[in-house]
Amino acid sequence: MPDVAAYAIDSPTGRYAKTTITRRDPGPTEVFFDIHYTGICHSDIHTARGEWGPITYPFVGGHEIAGVVSQVGSEVTKFAVGDRVGVGCFVDSCRECDMCRQGEEQFCTGRPGTVWTYNGVGRDGEPTAGGYSTGITVEQDYLMRVPEEMSLEHAAPLMCAGITLYSPLKRWGAAPGKRVGIVGMGGLGHMGVQISAAMGAETIVLGRSLAKRDDGLRLGATDYVSTQDRDAIKRLRGSFDLIVTTVSDGVDLDGLLKLLKAHGVLVNVGLPERPSSIHLGVLTGQARVLAGSNIGGIRETQEMLDFCAEHDLAPMIEMIDADRIDEAYDNVVASKVRYRYVIDISTI
Repeated sequence: MPDVAAYAIDSPTGRYAKTTITRRDPGPTEVFFDIHYTGICHSDIHTARGEWGPITYPFVGGHEIAGVVSQVGSEVTKFAVGDRVGVGCFVDSCRECDMCRQGEEQFCTGRPGTVWTYNGVGRDGEPTAGGYSTGITVEQDYLMRVPEEMSLEHAAPLMCAGITLYSPLKRWGAAPGKRVGIVGMGGLGHMGVQISAAMGAETIVLGRSLAKRDDGLRLGATDYVSTQDRDAIKRLRGSFDLIVTTVSDGVDLDGLLKLLKAHGVLVNVGLPERPSSIHLGVLTGQARVLAGSNIGGIRETQEMLDFCAEHDLAPMIEMIDADRIDEAYDNVVASKVRYRYVIDISTI
């Protein structure tokens, strides 16, 4: 069983430290790949710090993973040594329930259920550990192929941030002739702007300030409006077909719903810590829809990667060394990173 270097944290208030973890040898249908880059997602932080409930320590975060295959099992048919691959938020599921058969393994209802890339339990009965490590063993059916046109460091964040925005934009019909609003221009939102614009929709960023206006317009937005500008927001009422909000606090659902046309859809992909409320009349009066969205399944995530490669879309990243994970976490929480941190795993 291969031992790999990793960075782990041992308590909700602890700090990441270098360690060694054991990965299983690849079984007949499994692949072991060397990790080159891993993105830092806000979900990593919530989980590591115990903010979403109890977790198993020591904890190795990271579910935006990209690297190169170095070993394959005897029955592997989808990948070969040297292939560039990625892993997202989960690494296994039952494969037999309705959700799995529909290609939505993230909603698996069978046993063992969706096996998350970290803080889960694998089929071997061992806790799963994420991409803040130099290698990982994964079933071939839960890997994505990184397109040749895409660098591995840019592919990594797409495994979560990319699919989190691609899935609702596709599902709810971002397309030519549609007006789409993206609330928040951070690690998620800046991907939403690019994807929505590439789908052909008129795309407007709704941000708290205009600090990232130039970036938003360069990435494909046709306008960038401050949510603090009451007059500008009032002029937008009843004009959007679809709004995706990526922010995780201070969400004015009633205000955003009023920006929608009749039958328009407001999709939330952020996870506020406190309960939210709405006036139902704002929904029913114009037959508006309030929806939530998660990640996507393996098939849709591969589709997203191919779409981004075809349209030359990429996350805006800041590369960091592995010994700076704690600093990165603090900066993310304090909104001191503009878009997405990516760990250079070669520094472990």
